[in-house]
This record gives sequence, structure tokens and C-alpha cells, in this order.
Amino acid sequence: MYIRKSTRTYKGKTYTNHLLVESVQTAKGPRQRTICSLGSLEPAPAEDWLGLAHKLQSALQGQESLSGSSTEIQEWVEKARNKKKSTVGSDGDRSTVTVEPDQVQVEQAREAGPVHVGHQLWGQLEMNRILQQAGLSARACRLTEVMTLNRLICPSSEHAMPDWIRRTALGDILQEDFSELADEALYRNLDRLHPNREAIERALAEKEKTLFNLDDTVYLYDLTSTYFEGQATANPQAKRGYSRDKRPDCKQVVVGLVVDRDGFPKAHEIFDGNTQDRRSLDQMLDALEKRTGKKLGATVIVDRGMAFEENLEQIRKRQLHYLVAGRQSERNQWLEELENDDGWEQVHRTPSPRNPFQKKTRVEIKRQQKGDIVYLLCRSEGREEKDRAIREKQETKLLADLHRLQQRVAKGRLKRENKIQRAIGRLLERYPRVARYYELSYDAVQKNLSWNELTDKKATAKKLDGSYVLKTDRQDLTADEIWRTYILLTRVEDAFRDIKSPLMERPIFHHLQNRTQTHIFLCVLAYHLLAAIEHRFLQAGVHSSWGTIRDQLRTHQVISIVLPEDHQGRVLTIRKATTPEPEHRQIYAT
Repeated sequence: MYIRKSTRTYKGKTYTNHLLVESVQTAKGPRQRTICSLGSLEPAPAEDWLGLAHKLQSALQGQESLSGSSTEIQEWVEKARNKKKSTVGSDGDRSTVTVEPDQVQVEQAREAGPVHVGHQLWGQLEMNRILQQAGLSARACRLTEVMTLNRLICPSSEHAMPDWIRRTALGDILQEDFSELADEALYRNLDRLHPNREAIERALAEKEKTLFNLDDTVYLYDLTSTYFEGQATANPQAKRGYSRDKRPDCKQVVVGLVVDRDGFPKAHEIFDGNTQDRRSLDQMLDALEKRTGKKLGATVIVDRGMAFEENLEQIRKRQLHYLVAGRQSERNQWLEELENDDGWEQVHRTPSPRNPFQKKTRVEIKRQQKGDIVYLLCRSEGREEKDRAIREKQETKLLADLHRLQQRVAKGRLKRENKIQRAIGRLLERYPRVARYYELSYDAVQKNLSWNELTDKKATAKKLDGSYVLKTDRQDLTADEIWRTYILLTRVEDAFRDIKSPLMERPIFHHLQNRTQTHIFLCVLAYHLLAAIEHRFLQAGVHSSWGTIRDQLRTHQVISIVLPEDHQGRVLTIRKATTPEPEHRQIYAT
């Protein structure tokens, strides 16, 4: 409300009147509505009029804090109230509640922004329909949603999850009372989900393909490991093996994941903790076919750990194409071409939108053909420094361990020849990258361990620093297309990074096999939501990660406003969301 001055001239004399007006929205746009006439306020200065308008507005809203107000002001208030009552008829009845401003309370503030976005994506993916078709009840669908949103927003154990749910606005959004929810219900829900994982994943992949118009001609496959806290003796899959988490002291399981070129998961499998990469491919391809059906002519992309001939045959027999990184022995065959500076073309690499000042390293490629196989020779400046640093670090560690083993043998602490040979074998297995450059021998008569550096092999390795070889059976791809398609494999690495860090897949505290597998399945479900959210923002030209979006949304909350008792002894409680800030509205609009 504000005060507007109006003047009128009658018979040569000017009359001044001041009106209390408010701005109202009409079908024709904003208009001014007169509340009442205040007469002439002169000679009072114009700067006092705004304060007077604020006092009158507060009084009209029921705040009786006009102590010391003049009788004239009270008369204006009464006049304005009568005026407003007379204009209500056409708008419907309105009631005025008199409150004490100093006693207004705000209670039960609950974080709403992140859970609102997660719930919206859950609905767009039609997850409740998918879960119900898999045989889950409405209650199980609700529990699965809140457990998945917990992984997406604030990962915690099933024991701590009920408290987190009650700290958020999930109860308001889902219109469900979670005050009595206990962890036992969540554990039982894990058991319900376990036999339905394949059906859920298959239906979800099909929905995402339709909703986001995804391409299903390229499948990217890789593995990672995730470790347990405790011995996990009740889980036969929990075994020690090569740990990507650098936790060889813990038992683990191996997780295989297939994603498309946009980073959306297509299938996942849980393998024993000591499973080699090459032994997992056949089973993973079977699982992929069950989830997506036969996709003849699609291309499977894997790294050099699954580039053995037996793996390529497993891909070919399913009438699929392959694109893999060549093994070390194949790279050595191309040494002459790698050293020849003729025929190379530079890959044009653009900086990431998230880091426009990023300086990309130089990458050169050369296409070669051998029979039905296309080879792509690659040289990378950044990789050259990385390869050299890794080799030197590994070599330093190998030589240090060899000296320690040599001293143990010389001092008689290790005497039996079979144990010495096993110790040598363990070193060769621990440092395969550099052990090939040394010839180790043990003289049982002299009880002496010695080694010789193979300078020719080591020199060859130095020449190959920064180089690698890709190979494929696809004849229709240019050199640039082969390189860019293979580099999509980083999407799987990004997926594993998201699943392990913001979604907190590790460490695993479940010791039963079915609950371990369902725990990982929930993490994959949460990653589906994460991938969908980031994909939506990417399409809108916003290159923000889910972590950034989540933090921006935390300030949007649902609160209870408790108005104090009025003269009738009532208490008015209003439960509503805070007004979204501009950044909130921008996120919700996306």
C-alpha cells in the first residue's frame, strides 16, 4: 500500500486530497484500488507519508502494534476496514485473524529442494509403474523410492535412513507418515527387491531409451571393485583380489557395468572378488542381452584387459562389433610405424564447458589396416609423461623389493628354494609392467639372488611411452571416429566415480550375498536418476554436476508457521513451502 496525492481545481481554487491505495492484479494487468480517502496530509512532509502507509497496512493485516497512534490514524484504519469489507462481496468472504507478530513461530523446517527434484525424476521415469509390474506393493514402491533418494542425496545406512527421511520433506511430498518407520522395514524391502532386479533394470532401460531418445548402437563395458568392512564370511562372492580401491587387505566383489554413449546404465552384474576382467565378458554379454534384447551390429567397447582373442570371439559370435585397446605385444609390433612421423593427423579436442580454460594435450592418430582388422595408432603427449612416471615408480619399487629379498636370502632368513622361487613369482606378479625388463635368477649352490636389466626391452618401452593401439572390425569408421568412440569408455569410469563417491557405494557393511547385491542395485538405481538429471541440464546448456545442483537446492524448505492465539483462543498452523529463490526456479524449470 502507498499514499497517492490527487488535486482538483474548482472555481479557481485548488483542493488537495490524499488517498490510501493498493496495487491489485486484474485481467487487464495491474491496477490501483483506493482503500480510503485520508483528506489533506499537508503540511506534513512527503517523506512521512510512506511511514504512515506502512502503519495503516500493518493495522489492516491485524498487527495491533500502533501504540501511541493518534485518534485520527485509528479513525482512518476503521474507515479503511469498513471500505474493504464493502468491496469483498464480489470476491467472496475473507476472514481476518489478529496476531501478535512477536509470538509468531516457525517450526518443523524440512529440506525440500533435492528430494523434490528426485521425486519428479522418479515420476517421469514411471518407476512406481515399473516396480508394480515387477510385483511390488504400493508400500514397497514407496520404501524403494525413499531408499533410492537417500542414496542420491545423503547416503546412509538402513539403520540411519529413517531419521534422514524424517529430516526431509519426503513425508509432505509423498503424503505419507514416516514417523514410525524403522530400519527393519528397509532391510525387508531389500529382500523383496533382490529377485526383481533384472525385470526392473530391463524396464527402466527401455523407458529411458524412449524418454531421452537414447542411442543403443554403442555399449561401453568396464569393471570396478568395491570392498567390505569385516570378513563377510556369509557371502561366498566376498574374496580378495585386485583392488581398484587400493584396499588389498579387504575382501571385495567385482562390479561390471554397461552404459550407452550418453552414460545411462544398461546392465550390471556382481562377480566374485577375485574375478579377472577377461573372465567376466561372456557373462556380462548374456546379461546385456537379457536386459536389452539382441542388438545385431552394435559395437562393444572394452579396454585392453578384455582384448584377448577369446574375448573378441565372444563378441563376434553374438554378431556384434568390437573396439578395444590393443595389448602390449600388439603395440610392440607397430614400433616402426609409431616412430615414423609420416601420416599422422592431429585430433581436435575442445575444452570442457565446465572448464573453458582447460588446455588439452596433443593427440595424434594414424589409421592402419591388416586384413579385416583396422588398427589405430595413437600418440599422446600427456600420456607419455604418465607412462614414464608410472614405469619409473614401479621400477623403483621392484628394485627395492629385490634388494630386500636378496638380503633375506644372503642372511639365511629364507633358505628353502621353493619358498625363494615363490617369493620371486610374487614380485613378478606384483610388478608385471616393469618385471619384463629384468631377468631374475637364483643360484642354489651359491645361495645368491641376482638380476640383469634387459636394456633392449627397456629401450623399446621408452620409445613406446605415450603411445597406444586401438583395433576394431568396423570398416566404416574414420580414424577420428574410432578415437572419439573409444574415448567414450571414460563414461563408465565417470559412472563408477559417481557411484562410489557421491552415492557412497563403498564400503559395504552388508554381509549377506543377496543384501550386498541389492545394496549395489540401489546405488545403480540412484545413478539412473543422477544421469537423468545431468542429462536434462546438459540438454538445456547447463553444465552443472548433481552435487552443485543438490547444494543449491538445500535452502528450499517446507516449514510450519504457527500463529499465536487470537482473542477467540485459536492457534493457526500453516504448513507450506518457502518461496523458491531465482536459482531454485531455474532448476525446477529445467
